[in-house]
Formats: sequence, structure tokens, C-alpha cells
Amino acid sequence: MEEKDIYILGIESSCDDTSAAVLKNGVLLSNVTASQAVHEAYGGVVPELASRAHQQNVVPVVDQAIKRAGITKEQLTAIAFTRGPGLMGSLLVGVSFAKGFARSLGIPMIDVNHLQGHVMAHFIREPNQTTPPKGTEDCSIKMQSPTQEGNKIPPLPFLCLLVSGGNSQIVKVNAYNDMEVLGQTIDDAAGEAIDKCSKVMGLGYPGGPIIDRLARQGNPKAFHFAEPNIPDLDYSFSGLKTSFLYSLQKWVAEDPDFIEKNKEDIAASLEWTIVDILMKKLKKAVKQTGIKHVAVAGGVSA
Repeated sequence: MEEKDIYILGIESSCDDTSAAVLKNGVLLSNVTASQAVHEAYGGVVPELASRAHQQNVVPVVDQAIKRAGITKEQLTAIAFTRGPGLMGSLLVGVSFAKGFARSLGIPMIDVNHLQGHVMAHFIREPNQTTPPKGTEDCSIKMQSPTQEGNKIPPLPFLCLLVSGGNSQIVKVNAYNDMEVLGQTIDDAAGEAIDKCSKVMGLGYPGGPIIDRLARQGNPKAFHFAEPNIPDLDYSFSGLKTSFLYSLQKWVAEDPDFIEKNKEDIAASLEWTIVDILMKKLKKAVKQTGIKHVAVAGGVSA
């Protein structure tokens, strides 16, 4: 008997992006995202505005994802959705839509942990990829290499440095359904620190892409910012933010145009410091576990 194709619709609404994707037997057919520009005026995500925008975006985003996949909604096998962590109102829009859509089609729902989803993004494959990574051949769900040519999935177990807007973690990945958090931020995440430092500089929101663009033109060793001394494998970025703020206040007091004159070097030094903090803990995790295969995940990791 010929096996029936499995089509899964994934819906993500944990923060301020409404996303939907369709996979056929683990192969990505479409991926559609609607971003929310409304938050730029406030310098950060406003939860109430985010949930309202999700309500406006979720139907057209899902509709486009299904159309671009070249299928009909009746062909869907299941609907996956982000259950958290994230903004409560935003998550509620996603789960409510998924629940109503799944019920109307008579198909099951799959709840997905937002952070595990970041890690599992390494196993997404496109139509021209057919070989499963070493260590996953016997999994009931076939997982395969990511889209970058030559960038293969490390054999299980491996370590994953997860760096996203709201989370910074080091995760030991034993299997696709078995993950252990070895260390995580005790206050702000790396992405939050970058956004807040960008706001202090008056560069706008979201800060990550702006800081990254400026950093590519600057000297990463031009300025020094304090790095916190946190035990074990946990992270902290609140001390860095404080050091950054006090340093800028001192420099601007001496020269009101200091930020404008040195924004590339400031951005490069900030980014270098954050990466240095992340990498020191990651190297420590490699030494402690003896696992030398490492992956990086999360939007801020870019």
C-alpha cells in the first residue's frame, strides 16, 4: 500500500511576526511572514498592538502559505502552532486560529515549544535535499540538512547555542524530542540587550539589524564594555547594558556629537562584546560535556 503524503501547516505568532509554513513529508514547500511596523514608533513591541496585528495578518498569511505550497486546505494532515513562550495575546491569536481551522478540517493539532522550534529549524530541508543527517536515520520523523550548502547537521548529541530576541540558552540536543538546557540568561537576553543599547544610541527599533549593519563598518576593539562574571553556564546581559549606558553618558558629556562620530565603532564593540560573552560559555560547555559538534539557532544568531 502506497504511503499517503503528510502535509503540515505551521503557525507562529509568539511575538510581532505572523508566520505560516507548509511542509510535505518534512520538506519545506512555502514560508510566509508578515512583520509589524507599528512598533517602531514606540521603540519596542507593544503587546496589545501585536495581538491586534496578528488578528489582521493570520488569515492572509495562512492563505498565501497554502497557495504557494500548491495544495488545498483539504490536503492538510495536521496543524502545528507555537504554544509558548511568547506574548500571551499574540500566542492566543495563533492557537485560536489553529484550533478553529483544525476543527473545521477534522485534523489534529500539534503544539510546539517556541525555543525547541528554533533548534529544530536546523532540520528543515528543501526539495533538492534527500539525505538524512548522521544519527537520525532511524527516527520516525526523518530530519535532514538545512538549506545552506555544505552546512550539515552534526551527529546527535550536539550542543546548540540559542540566541533569539527574548532568549539566550545553551541546549544539549540528545534527539529531536529530547533536549536539555545547560545554561540560560538570568535576566535580559542578548537580543534584548542589543535593542536597548540601540535605543540608548537613538538608532531606532529593531536594533539588531541596525547595530549589525553599522558594526560591519567599525572597529570591534575601539571601545571596552564590562562583561559579567556569572557562574556555571548561565548568561547575564544587564551588567553590559549598564556599562554601555554609563560609558555613553560619560563620552557624550565630553562631546555631544560623540555617538554620531563613532557609531560604527560603538556598534562593532558592542556586538563583539556580546559575541565574546556567548562564546566563552559555549566553549566552557564543550569542555564540560565533551561534545564538540555545535549548532547555532535563533534570529539574533544571524
